[in-house]
Amino acid sequence: MIHPDDHEVSGFLYADGHRLRNGEGRELLLRGVGLGSWLLPEGYMWRFPEQGDRPRRIEAMITALIGADGAEAFWETYYDRYVAEADIARIAAEGFNSIRIPINARYILREEEGVSGWHEEHLVRLDQVIGWCREHRIYAILDLHGAPGGQTGTNIDDSAQDLPELFTDEHNKQLTIAIWRMLAGRYKDEWIVAGYDLLNEPLPDWFSQYNDQVMPLYREIIAAIREVDARHMIILEGVHWATDWSIFVGLPDNKLPDDNVMLQFHKYWNNPDTESIQKYLDARERLNVPLFMGEGGENNKDWYAGAFQLFEDHGISWNFWTWKKLGTDNSPCSIVLPQGWHKLVGYLEGGAKPERVEAQAILDEYLHNLSLDNCVYHANVVRSLFRRLPVRIPAIFYGYKGSGLSFGRASGRQAAAGTGFREEDGMDFRFVEGDRRGPNFQHGRGQAWLPEERLCVSLAEGDWAAYEFTVAVAAGDMELLKPGDLEGLLALELRVLMSGPDSELMVKLDGQEICRIHGNASDSGQDWQTVRIQSDQPLEAGAHELTVSAAAGAASLEWLDLR
Repeated sequence: MIHPDDHEVSGFLYADGHRLRNGEGRELLLRGVGLGSWLLPEGYMWRFPEQGDRPRRIEAMITALIGADGAEAFWETYYDRYVAEADIARIAAEGFNSIRIPINARYILREEEGVSGWHEEHLVRLDQVIGWCREHRIYAILDLHGAPGGQTGTNIDDSAQDLPELFTDEHNKQLTIAIWRMLAGRYKDEWIVAGYDLLNEPLPDWFSQYNDQVMPLYREIIAAIREVDARHMIILEGVHWATDWSIFVGLPDNKLPDDNVMLQFHKYWNNPDTESIQKYLDARERLNVPLFMGEGGENNKDWYAGAFQLFEDHGISWNFWTWKKLGTDNSPCSIVLPQGWHKLVGYLEGGAKPERVEAQAILDEYLHNLSLDNCVYHANVVRSLFRRLPVRIPAIFYGYKGSGLSFGRASGRQAAAGTGFREEDGMDFRFVEGDRRGPNFQHGRGQAWLPEERLCVSLAEGDWAAYEFTVAVAAGDMELLKPGDLEGLLALELRVLMSGPDSELMVKLDGQEICRIHGNASDSGQDWQTVRIQSDQPLEAGAHELTVSAAAGAASLEWLDLR
């Protein structure tokens, strides 16, 4: 496996126009994972129903089952095991250069006789993970995921009453400002802390009446941070799940409230195409700031192979959500479901309460299963994010660098009729079967595309599409490879539909032709086939590009499987 470049993770990060630079002035993109459900447990990652959808509800259930003392012991073990040094080491070994740490305000606050103070023991645990990041050379982003009172008024911020009470109670605002002043004072000299993500996903649109309070609060928080810390980058999110950037329009002198700012959006369950992020690209030009896709994931691996290449090709830093959760195959780490877990779910839904001894046994097994060594590891998730061999790439996810770089249409050919996906490219997308009129990319548990959801790209004579991928290490090999180390030969499968006996596809690897696929007498444009190719061109560790073009006639391409 590969480690982040030691020269890349070095010194305080800062915004320089559109670019992000490290302490040596070197440009970089953040490529990271979020530590979701660690310091702010989210019920869906526990496979719990609505009755256990947020920290305070999960806490209440556990206290009811095993008592206050048992619950306190449970949570301290939970925090220690959910993210341990082994997790940080593995994240770094996979080539990620950053993590995002979601923090619940209640985790770091201690209420005593109505007076708020800091929970020093919990802050020491945060110090510890930051120390591991320094040791393993990955940046850490501090993310206030659950502000006092709640910034969203939903489960994701541990809201008590499903109201955004951060914006309706001045005490909560002042406490939020105090939290950031405290964190900034504590970590002002920690260069491994990449920046401060002030509020996660404030104010869904049904609470938009408070939108005009967000920027003033951002300004107050930034002023408090700058009283103690002049160097760390500020990260600002839009409203409505970080997707609505109207709060960044109409700023005085068209300037953000600090000179060292990165703007963050989130992306789930929609088209991985340039059109879907154009408003953020436009804002980057207008405000002259770097972009950060701070949360994206919870989909299938085919979507990952497209979406994260989209961010790469547009020079956008990214963070995958999320590193670890229960019973999953679309995050890298899957916590094994404990025996009897359904009894906890049933209890939350109003069913029988498990006896204390039984409940303790179920929860103990869950705690045991949290450690990285006891998780099921899905390396194919990480490979999809990095397009690292072996990997499958849907053909509709050719590169996003634009015409002439990532794709080309034959001279004079008219743009094809649209399917609601990548329409500006003018390429010909079609559904493999059925009569859908638009794509569906909503597969939150990682489900495969249904037969009628599968798309292909149809290449007329002269059309071409290019697919970037990376080679890092042979399957099962844990040793570090450096650029230039010989990896082997590319084995490739293409799922193709040849339009007729005269059609021909040409395949190039890094500009060199490796194969031609010819139609035959039986091809009628109806029958899909899987073509296997073995290149005799050696592959070295690093980035590569595969290009498929229609040399004659026409053909459709559904996916590429590279090994």
